[in-house]
Amino acid sequence: MGKSKRTFDKAFKKKAVDLYLKGDMSYQSVANELGIDKKQVRRWVGFYEAEGMQGLEEKRGKAKGPAKGRPRTNPEDPEQKIRRLEAENEMLKKLLKM
Repeated sequence: MGKSKRTFDKAFKKKAVDLYLKGDMSYQSVANELGIDKKQVRRWVGFYEAEGMQGLEEKRGKAKGPAKGRPRTNPEDPEQKIRRLEAENEMLKKLLKM
């Protein structure tokens, strides 16, 4: 089984960012102290510098924009559906006669 993704709250992320931005700790030393990967610390610092506290919010699973959620496929027009089904029936009838 693969690793499950851990999530961290904003306070934990802010603590990691603050430890790094004080200037006396590297990404690796912050990661070692908090028990996380140094790439994660680097990512959080980048998000914080670009967007502030909003950059540290969890973004997974949140839809963006006015049309939130997965886009729906275009439903078939009832007439198109009837034509498609009739064509399928004709094809099946031809196959059964063989």
